[in-house]
Amino acid sequence: MSSSYRLGFIGGGINSAVGTTHIIASQMDGKFDVVAGCFSRHQNTNAETAKQWGIASDRVYQTWPQMLEEEKGRLDAIVVLTPTPEHLAPVMTALDAGYPVICEKALASTSPEAARIHNAVEATSGFLSVTYNYTGYPMVRELREMIRRGHLGRVEQIHIEMPQEGFARLNREGKPMVPQQWRMQGGAIPTISLDLGVHLHHMIDFLTGEKPLALVATQSSLGRFRQVVDNTMALVQYTNGLECSVWFSKAALGHRNGLRVRVYGEEGSAEWFQMEPEVIHFSDNCGHQFRIDRASNDVLIAHQPRYNRFKSGHPAGFLEAFANLYADIAEDLTQWSNDKTLASDYTFTSRHALEGLVMLEAIERSARERRWVDVDMGGVNE
Repeated sequence: MSSSYRLGFIGGGINSAVGTTHIIASQMDGKFDVVAGCFSRHQNTNAETAKQWGIASDRVYQTWPQMLEEEKGRLDAIVVLTPTPEHLAPVMTALDAGYPVICEKALASTSPEAARIHNAVEATSGFLSVTYNYTGYPMVRELREMIRRGHLGRVEQIHIEMPQEGFARLNREGKPMVPQQWRMQGGAIPTISLDLGVHLHHMIDFLTGEKPLALVATQSSLGRFRQVVDNTMALVQYTNGLECSVWFSKAALGHRNGLRVRVYGEEGSAEWFQMEPEVIHFSDNCGHQFRIDRASNDVLIAHQPRYNRFKSGHPAGFLEAFANLYADIAEDLTQWSNDKTLASDYTFTSRHALEGLVMLEAIERSARERRWVDVDMGGVNE
């Protein structure tokens, strides 16, 4: 493989925010080029996306199976950016054809679908990376390293939330904001869990490595689209005595994207807020409070050149965090192409995705049955 990996997109046309995010993030550090795509089932959107992004017209395809067939040997990876319910077929087909796959979260709509993908990856020693982009923030990675080095002592509590307002607020004309159609349909796992809940499960796993054991949850419809769940709360017991509260919502007025994680240990606590991404607020057990950013002299991770495209004081944000993740994926692609192993500690596989979907199914079951339920990860390790 070349030093600049050649990507083909399935989905992600210019009428979707996810496509623009992925094309910018993938190319920010010069490690990837998007050279082919089937960006939309609507041919006008497909063609206009290719034109805007400088994709040669002979490498724009009306269907993704046609692209996978004709681009064999000319692409280094396939990026799947369709709505979550449409991930399974292109991911499986691309893996079967021998393509490395980068897939937008959630990997699939149910744990059985994710298990099929996971088994395909395992059987072929294939490459698959799922983009949980919030873990790309330098200060999130800093927080993880602080936890690993024992700066907080034994972690006992995490309170994590991701409130948004899109299902409750009005637009400029005073009318409800209309979500994408696929987000208006329920399934075995509510769409809000596939959209937001996957991030919160993964953040806890990323920071601590602990696994959920049991939980109790509620799900409700509080916004303007009562046919779908838009508010979820859960109390979750994890391994090693970790206790967590989890809240995600699309009916929380006043919150654009309020991802916040608060970690409490025996010797200290730390808080990170996505709307203030450059800072960790740290408190120790002697009453001292500290504000930590990339310029702090004792940072463990965030001082590295790769996290300082701009000097501290010039905030890095969502796109830069996504680009950090793509840089990790490039490192893993290089390692995988050499010996079919993965090198980066920051990329996330089908196993991570499967674990998250198992937990989200437990949340749905608990809310429906109105009781504590166990989170059975036994099938993940089979």
